[in-house]
Amino acid sequence: MAEFIMKDIVNKNGLSDSFVIESAATSTEEIWHGVGNPVYPPAKAKLREMGIGTSDNELGVSAKQARQTTKADYARFDYIIGMDSANIRNMNYIYGGDPDNKIYKMLDFADRSGDVADPWYTGNFDATWRDVSEGCHGLFRSILTNPEYAKELQAFEDDFEDNPDRGLIFDDFPRG
Repeated sequence: MAEFIMKDIVNKNGLSDSFVIESAATSTEEIWHGVGNPVYPPAKAKLREMGIGTSDNELGVSAKQARQTTKADYARFDYIIGMDSANIRNMNYIYGGDPDNKIYKMLDFADRSGDVADPWYTGNFDATWRDVSEGCHGLFRSILTNPEYAKELQAFEDDFEDNPDRGLIFDDFPRG
């Protein structure tokens, strides 16, 4: 869900060409004989309910197959986001640590800390949507305000100064 929520935020803000967003598992539970499972049907249904994975906002949901993260991913990405403490532990093992401080928990970017509610165990896709959406919006804001990325996002920043509410237009997650 996080991959597609983040893609939706970035797409709605006109920055799809400036981001590479991928999700990868930290285990092989969703990968059988080298083939990854598609998006879990209840997760796909929740995304669709929220307007993601639809014919007019597909974002690659129907083609997504699980893959396991690899050590090479550490060099490819500026931010590596885990949903919970077990993900963080597994990523540190796979990557051989985090020397560049790229690994974060999703809720590090929210107004609270902790682990994202795992719907595999809870069955509560609404809680997972709230956690992931809140974290993705916070991550997006963090990237927009990070001077390291200012050059790449300069065109957006010029527009952002003209319209300071632009980054908030698509905050569709419940607040409370």
